[in-house]
Amino acid sequence: MGKLNWIDIGVNLTDGSFDKDRNDVIEQAFTNGIEQLVITGTSLKESIEAIALCQQYPGHLFCTVGIHPHYAKDHQKADINELLALSSESCVVAIGEMGLDFNRNFSDPSQQITTFEHQLEIASNAQLPLFLHERDAHKQQLEMLSSHRDDFIHAVAHCFTGTKEELYNYLDLDLHIGITGWICDERRGISLQKLLKEIPKNRLMIETDAPYLLPRDLKPKPKSRRNTPSNLPHIADKIANLLNKDLAQLNEEIQNNTRSFFKLPPPNH
Repeated sequence: MGKLNWIDIGVNLTDGSFDKDRNDVIEQAFTNGIEQLVITGTSLKESIEAIALCQQYPGHLFCTVGIHPHYAKDHQKADINELLALSSESCVVAIGEMGLDFNRNFSDPSQQITTFEHQLEIASNAQLPLFLHERDAHKQQLEMLSSHRDDFIHAVAHCFTGTKEELYNYLDLDLHIGITGWICDERRGISLQKLLKEIPKNRLMIETDAPYLLPRDLKPKPKSRRNTPSNLPHIADKIANLLNKDLAQLNEEIQNNTRSFFKLPPPNH
């Protein structure tokens, strides 16, 4: 079997932890079979930085543009107009990271809801998929997605770690499910491991969420404890083992799902 290539749908490459070796991390990912990466936009500033980074690696790096619920308090109405303008850039493949986070409430829930509404509107206008974040806000988020379901083409529940009921609620709305290295955690990831088989094969995508969520079963562990996109094949291998599925078959399914969802062109090797 030849070397398998993968796509990481969620990498926080604008994060400060990559400031000293960002390009090395990207090149290392390519060497390790991650042929394309989708950089996560979490604020207006980081969305602009993500686009600039994508322009250095055309055909290999893509990004989302959006405002994470943590930063809802910082955004102005003018930011929404700018996000809409950014969404027309050729490297932008989704709107987000958007959604609700009532766990830490870095922004007031009412601010989060308003910012989420604005981004749902942008996604509808731009006809781009949603890259979704949700924590301890499932009921409210589900209601908002349901009421807007005719307005957006696709959505992925990024870094899904929820319950069986929450999974089925999202699947009922035809959402895709993003799985991270959380699946590799022998403590917190057990319930997700059991749910994996419930995800239809045409709805599954994978991501590292680097630099966060370093797989706990990675050996040897990096001293920095920083996750990188090069760990994506490790996550894929774990998923294949849990599903008792041939890795090449899983690769084909996930690649097809991801290319179709984001409308990614084949990489220009």
